[in-house]
Amino acid sequence: MCHVCRFGPALVAVGCIALAGCVAPPKEGSAGAESATLSVKGSDTMVQLAQAWAEAFMKARPDVRVSVTGGGSNTGFTALISKGADVANASRAIKPEETESAARKGVTPKEFVVAQDALSVIVNKANPITELTLAQLKDIYTAKVTNWKDVGGSDTPIVLNARESSSGTSTFFQEHVLGKGVPYAATAMLQPATSQIVAGVAEDAGAIGYVGLGYLNGSVKAVRLKKDAASDAVAPSIDNVVNGTYALARPLFEYTNGEPAGAVKIWLDWVRGPEGQAIVKKLDFVPAQ
Repeated sequence: MCHVCRFGPALVAVGCIALAGCVAPPKEGSAGAESATLSVKGSDTMVQLAQAWAEAFMKARPDVRVSVTGGGSNTGFTALISKGADVANASRAIKPEETESAARKGVTPKEFVVAQDALSVIVNKANPITELTLAQLKDIYTAKVTNWKDVGGSDTPIVLNARESSSGTSTFFQEHVLGKGVPYAATAMLQPATSQIVAGVAEDAGAIGYVGLGYLNGSVKAVRLKKDAASDAVAPSIDNVVNGTYALARPLFEYTNGEPAGAVKIWLDWVRGPEGQAIVKKLDFVPAQ
């Protein structure tokens, strides 16, 4: 089932953007209960999940209004550091230089794992390829291999889809597949949103891309991955993230400025609690362990 389209576009505004201090529990039947607003920005991989969280959270806590915006992990960190967001969503860990930049501005990023993901390699449904090694994937994305026939497929040119550099998913893929500092091939089409990678691969028989587990749908085919030629081919799934067999499993994070308090704490406690984690699983991501 496709969960990507359920909640609308990647830019979602549900409420206002400033945080209004500590929040008391709403008093039943009282219209004058103290209220707050909360801004959550960052990872495009997480934006649909965060919007689903926000919609359910605001029903449980009508005294807190939540705004969710995507744009990439870099966008989230930049907003947190500039105090333009209360919570940064990220599909990668914060970089040392970002931590240093935050310190110069009096911000102390604090990390919370809120879900897990299997970064899924996708191809067109007509592509006969069903599995790839990580070495083959690196050769494809560095243009050492440019035709599917060279990795056991048909005689079809490979069309590369990748995320823009502002994406934490792009950084994760680069570090764990290409190697830190190894650039993508110049022919790679850098897409601003995960949904555009899905659409591009669905429309082009030679295309390849990578997306979060929650973005898989019937329009594309997920490839099983092998850590090396001698390893078993493993599909991206919740079970294979949990049992540690999938090669590109990763945590998904939320960052706050220092120890969370007020509305930020209420939000994080809820997201990491049973209700928030049930939504994680419902959208085909993996609950935080």
